[in-house]
Amino acid sequence: MRPAQWAIRRLPPGLIAFTLLVELVAVVLPFLLPGRPPTSGDWLRFGVLLVVGVAQAELSRRTERQRRFLASTVHVNMTSVWLFAGAVDLPMGLAVALTVLVFGHLWERIWRQLESRPAHRVIYTATTAVLSVLPVRPVISAATAGLPFLDPDLRRLVAIMAAMAVFFATNSVLVTIALKLRYPDLTVRELFGGWDVNALELATLCLGALTAIVLMAHVYLVPLVVLPIVVLHRGVLMRQFQEAATTDHKTGVLNSVAWHDAAARELDRGAEFGVLMIDLDHFKRINDTHGHLVGDTVLREVADTVCDQVREVDAVGRFGGEEFVVLLPGAALPDAIRVAERIRTAIADLTVSEGSAAVSALSASIGVSVHPTAGAVLEQVLLAADNALYEAKRGGRNRVVSLLDPA
Repeated sequence: MRPAQWAIRRLPPGLIAFTLLVELVAVVLPFLLPGRPPTSGDWLRFGVLLVVGVAQAELSRRTERQRRFLASTVHVNMTSVWLFAGAVDLPMGLAVALTVLVFGHLWERIWRQLESRPAHRVIYTATTAVLSVLPVRPVISAATAGLPFLDPDLRRLVAIMAAMAVFFATNSVLVTIALKLRYPDLTVRELFGGWDVNALELATLCLGALTAIVLMAHVYLVPLVVLPIVVLHRGVLMRQFQEAATTDHKTGVLNSVAWHDAAARELDRGAEFGVLMIDLDHFKRINDTHGHLVGDTVLREVADTVCDQVREVDAVGRFGGEEFVVLLPGAALPDAIRVAERIRTAIADLTVSEGSAAVSALSASIGVSVHPTAGAVLEQVLLAADNALYEAKRGGRNRVVSLLDPA
């Protein structure tokens, strides 16, 4: 095992204390909670879930490695299908054992060779899974007993949905707290993931619930679930490939090609839209003074700042170097100028810290143009914004300029 996989010296003390506490609870709690001894049927269901879980992981080895390489936010794997089914149908001890064995197999066969999956992270992830499994059976029992007036099938549906919610919430809270302690500056979306990430986790839990039903009624039909999970896993990977192909890897905003595609679609609609060309002033000084790693951090922070100042329907892209571009659908010239001023002010207020370096007093020059005033085609609108940007540079920098502005 490589030393880097266990290196935790660089982790914040608060994160180390929290993860150790959570891991201690996960070790002790299963022995304190009541449980029933497993029957021969429980052992059979345990064995089937373990076999299909290992088989699905083996069939998805390359997919999982590629997804881990591409992932930049909260990552969802497919293990929840088997873990939730086990939590529903198995005694607590076997459900915990299944969780530990599934994660042990993933570590040995897939994650061990990945720098993005150090041992302490895998242990904590397995710990959160164990703690997510523990309340499932008690919640189902409580919900079933508390709703005697419902039809038995409806009562079981409500109980399983409640268990899914508790499983999902437990895992999300534990992961979010650890991420926030490790990376205090993460945004809400980066902490919780987008709708697509959470929808995928809920989908795996739904499949886990269906697997639990099949497991109890027709145990030997459970392997039929494996292929759909493998295909779903690969479909998610293709989505990540598509996102990677349209995203600037340094800043997380759209790359030049993807931004042009978004602008072309807006142009095809024939509607009015604004374009902002943003260039950081004297960016070379940052690289020369603090190094390129600090410069990359500044670019990411500026990109995040620009995104914070615009709407979700707006498109932020990077054209290369320290130049960004913003598409503002439906924005007239006065609106575009107001947005540009807001961005310029936010960048000026920004302080970026990276290691021992702290960069402040940033400024940006911004050129503004709008369609169709600046031209009927996208190149004309971009040229007008670019000309305005250079006018802002020539006029002293840290300015917003539009050559279309009557004033």
